[in-house]
Amino acid sequence: MKRKAAVITLTAALTFSGVLPIGDVRSAAAASIDQKIEEVQKQQEQNQQEQQQSKEEITKIQEEQEHVESEIKRLDTAVMDTNDKLDKKQAEIDETNQHIEELKQEITILKERIAERDALLKDRVRAMYENGAVSYLDVLLGAKDFGDFVERVSALNVIAEQDRTILEEHKADKLSLEEKKVEVEEELAALEVKLKELEGLKQQLNSQMAEKQTLMESLEKQEGELHSHVEELENAEQLLAAQEAAFKEEKAEAERLAREEAERRAREEAAARAASEEAAKQQSSSNTSNASNSQSSSNTSSTPAPAPKPSGSSTFIWPANGYVSSGYGSRWGTLHAGADIAAGGTVPIVAAAGGTVIRAEYSSSYGNVVYIAHNINGQNYTTVYAHMRSLNVSYGQRVSQGQMLGYMGNTGNSYGQHLHFELHLGGWNAAKSNSVDPLRYLP
Repeated sequence: MKRKAAVITLTAALTFSGVLPIGDVRSAAAASIDQKIEEVQKQQEQNQQEQQQSKEEITKIQEEQEHVESEIKRLDTAVMDTNDKLDKKQAEIDETNQHIEELKQEITILKERIAERDALLKDRVRAMYENGAVSYLDVLLGAKDFGDFVERVSALNVIAEQDRTILEEHKADKLSLEEKKVEVEEELAALEVKLKELEGLKQQLNSQMAEKQTLMESLEKQEGELHSHVEELENAEQLLAAQEAAFKEEKAEAERLAREEAERRAREEAAARAASEEAAKQQSSSNTSNASNSQSSSNTSSTPAPAPKPSGSSTFIWPANGYVSSGYGSRWGTLHAGADIAAGGTVPIVAAAGGTVIRAEYSSSYGNVVYIAHNINGQNYTTVYAHMRSLNVSYGQRVSQGQMLGYMGNTGNSYGQHLHFELHLGGWNAAKSNSVDPLRYLP
């Protein structure tokens, strides 16, 4: 009988000792989740500091942009003024050219007159040569009387004066026309020089405009990159907050399981004590059959209840069918923080493990993307499924291993249908410092 009582007592002790490690595992899981939550909170603080710094840089760049825009406005005004000067100079050149054409026409007319006079003078010389030279004295001495003499003197004076006037005017016109022609040509040459100077000034201004425009584009690009960085940080902050919430839920779940485990341990302890007391009573009894029945009853009551299943799966499964088109590691000078699984047709994407959806959205880089937080055997993980055609899950939703998340697609920064699959030990962060090669965790 003593031997049977000892067996019963040992059985109860083994039952109690077998329950202890499960509670310890739950406590360790809760402590691990607390550590992850603290890490996420630190990452959030760092993320907020980076956001503030980026916003200050954006403000500084915007001030520089205002200065550059003022310079561009000033240069625009200068270019318009230069264009006005160019138009005026071109009008002056056109007017001068027209004046030159008019003078050329006048010169042509004067040349015709000169030619006519030359012909007339030649005729007079020829007549004098054929008829003999007649001097003014002969004409005067041939006068019939004094009246005729006076008339002849007057006629000779008129003829001489007319000839002299014609020659002088002709000479003066030719000289004036030549001078004007030279003057106009010099003026035109000067205008051409000024026009070239203005063209050079315009090219200089255009060059300055191009330089300022390049600077403006550079600032806009830099501002755009900073805005994108801030947006990424804000998205990362939201994701970190979602991860923190998911980890807190996992902690609450672990605490709930720990409480249930403690309650189960209390029940087992009570059962063990009852079995021990029953064994002591049976030891004093002389009825062997009753003792045997009591022993059987004690053995039945001391059988431990099955342990609850863990919150997540112990292994990961492939999230999609296909071939690995690009693995984890350095690619194009940067870290490719996941594996690309490619396939044609309609390909379902499934959860690699059970967990909580912490983000399901469209991203300019990832396209349609889902983030899932997992807690497997006390270890936190985050999986990412990018470039999907559609989203079949939403934020906060709990999913089981193998549950469909959507279909493989080509959205976002993608150059062909494939799934970009990431696995992070712990939480996701913008630097992807927690990322690991997911292929090492797949069967």
